[in-house]
Amino acid sequence: MSLFRTILVADDEPSIRHILTLVLTDKGYDVRAVADGDEALRELATRDYDVLVSDVRMPRKDGLTLLREAQAAHPALTVVVMSAYGSQEQALEAVSAGAYDYVQKPFKPEEIVFVLRKAEERERLLRENRRLKQGGLPSAPQGHILGGSESLHALLKQVARLAPVDTTVLISGESGTGKELIARELHARSPRAALPFVAVNCGAIPGGLLESELFGHARGAFTDARTAKRGLFSEADGGTLFLDEVGELPLPAQVKLLRVLQEGEIRPVGENRVEKVDVRVVAATLRDLGKLVEKGEFREDLYYRLNVVNVRVPPLRERREDVPLLAKAFIHRFNRELNRESPVEGLSPEAEALMSAYAWPGNVRELENAMERAVLLADGPHILPSNLPERLWAAPAPGPTGPTTGAMPQVGSDLSLKRAIRELEESYIRLALRRTKGNRTRAAEVLDISHRALLYKIKEYGIDPDAEAERS
Repeated sequence: MSLFRTILVADDEPSIRHILTLVLTDKGYDVRAVADGDEALRELATRDYDVLVSDVRMPRKDGLTLLREAQAAHPALTVVVMSAYGSQEQALEAVSAGAYDYVQKPFKPEEIVFVLRKAEERERLLRENRRLKQGGLPSAPQGHILGGSESLHALLKQVARLAPVDTTVLISGESGTGKELIARELHARSPRAALPFVAVNCGAIPGGLLESELFGHARGAFTDARTAKRGLFSEADGGTLFLDEVGELPLPAQVKLLRVLQEGEIRPVGENRVEKVDVRVVAATLRDLGKLVEKGEFREDLYYRLNVVNVRVPPLRERREDVPLLAKAFIHRFNRELNRESPVEGLSPEAEALMSAYAWPGNVRELENAMERAVLLADGPHILPSNLPERLWAAPAPGPTGPTTGAMPQVGSDLSLKRAIRELEESYIRLALRRTKGNRTRAAEVLDISHRALLYKIKEYGIDPDAEAERS
């Protein structure tokens, strides 16, 4: 069932209004078309619309002004902009200002329909994310990016800006942080989304076979090459090729990759001819490519070709507030996959405190594995500390400086879980007050508790907010 039902089209060209009205009405949408931004704002004030499809250049009130005023008055409105040749910069500015996507004129009507379908899928994910944050356990499809932390929000905002722009992106981050998910999100929100997304781990293919795998080979090019083979660049033609662990590429393959990025053409192994390909390359690495360049293990010219824009995926220890949300999503998934008769409802407060304090060196992948084990072992409706891997509940609990510096005192003979949780709670309250410079209201928001509860705990622990603010 479609989430979007009502669409407002704003364009000063009668032919565009007519075509979009016909096409979108045929697809089941309720469509109204207007000729300029002023008329669009008046229409938005009289009726609720799910989507605004607006031209960038219009008389009296242009698309950028319309976008800003419409979203200020209707924050839930999804906006798609249309841009003619020469106004692409304005379209990108509109995306940066909050538009979901843009379509270049002239366009085929089905392009607008495709963008609307993508926007609907995004809206489904946003609604599901909100329900998860509220503590429910709706279906959380595997592979989606979940979280409400500031660092993740900043990352996804960067992805939204980069996706429509056909440039090379280098994704950096530790193992298990979800670099491939970010690459898939870049592809899904790009104009190439309907075409292939092809992923390859450069470190998982033997060096002697890598060039054949990437660029293909002719029949008889080498022993066992009984038939010709298309390479991954050919398979990804028109779409996106994700080169995971690009730092593992041997130097000969680096030379060929550089040629593809510069010339847009490949030469299969054993062939004299070249093939033109149209592929967006997104690469990822957990190694420092700059240091590999200094060692002579990675070509400097390729490094600068790949590193046009760098996207850093934060480790889970930098977005600990996302741990409970991710855990709930994994719990729901493993309830289904492990066919539990009595589903696990969630985490016990003690288990959640331990998980939020743990550093998660293996990042989201480690959290996923821990939740699979916990759902398998849980005897009741909630996951207990005893259901978690020993490394979590045996790890040192953070003291007052733990969340700030990462320093953790050693655990002695006192293994009181209640005391550890109280110490953790106090340290987080002190940290929140430092970060908000003593602002109790903002600190309560950061801690995700009520203002009254924060004041009670400040009194209970004998915390001086002004003193904490001075330590910030």
